[in-house]
Amino acid sequence: MRGIPLALWAVVGLTGGFFAFGAAFAAPAPAKIPANRQGGTSLRYLALGDSYTIGEGVEPAERWPHQLAALLAAEGLRFETAPEIVARTGWTTDELSAAISEAKPKGPFDLVTLLIGVNDQFRGRGVEAYRPEFRRLLQAAIGFAGNRPERVIVLSIPDWGVTSFAASSERFVPERIAREIDAFDAAAKAETEGAGAAFLDVTEETRTAGRKAGELVDDGLHPSGRQYERWAQAALPLARRSLGSRPPR
Repeated sequence: MRGIPLALWAVVGLTGGFFAFGAAFAAPAPAKIPANRQGGTSLRYLALGDSYTIGEGVEPAERWPHQLAALLAAEGLRFETAPEIVARTGWTTDELSAAISEAKPKGPFDLVTLLIGVNDQFRGRGVEAYRPEFRRLLQAAIGFAGNRPERVIVLSIPDWGVTSFAASSERFVPERIAREIDAFDAAAKAETEGAGAAFLDVTEETRTAGRKAGELVDDGLHPSGRQYERWAQAALPLARRSLGSRPPR
C-alpha cells in the first residue's frame, strides 16, 4: 500500500496476521500435554492460518491451537507432538497456499483447523477473489485430514476494526471493516458447511472483547492469550465431536 510509513508496515500484514508483524513459522515450542488417560494411538493436529494462528505477540503456549490441544489432552486425548503450525503474520490465502506447498505437511492428521482471510480483506481484495482461494485451502485441509471433512474446523475472521490499532487512524472505518469481514465470513461458512466441515464464529467474540484491558497484546491489534483461551474453549466441543470423544464426567 502506498503512503504507509515503514513503521506501519510492521503492523500491517494483517490477519490472523493482519500485519506483517513478522512471527516466523518456525516449529512451535512443545506444549505441556498431560499423559493419555484413555490409551490408544497418539493424535496429530495441523493448524493452518496467519497471525491469529501463529499467535502474534503471545507465548507459544498461549496460542489458541496449543490451548485447544492442552484442553483435549486434559480430557485424555494424547497428542503425538504440539500442534504442527503452518502460519505467519501477514499471510493472505494465496500466500498460505504457497507456504503449504513448500512445507508439505505429512498427513493424515486427526484434527485440522483453518483461519485465513483477514489480510485479503485488509489488502482490498473482494469476497469474489477470496472465496475460490479459500475453497482451495479448505479442500487442502480436508485432504490433510485424510479426506475426512468432519475432522476439519474453520474459524471465522476476527474483526480488527474494533481494536486500538484501528482506532489510532482515521484511515480505518470500523463499519466498513465489519461489513467486509461479515461478507468474507459468510462465504467461508457456506463453503465450509457445504463441504461437511465445522465452522466456528469467533468474530462476535472479538467484537465483544474490543479493546478492553487485557484483551490485546502490546501492538493493540492482536488478541491476548486470555482471548485465545476463550477461542479454544469455544472450539473444544467441535474438536471433541471431530475426534469422536466425549466430555469427562
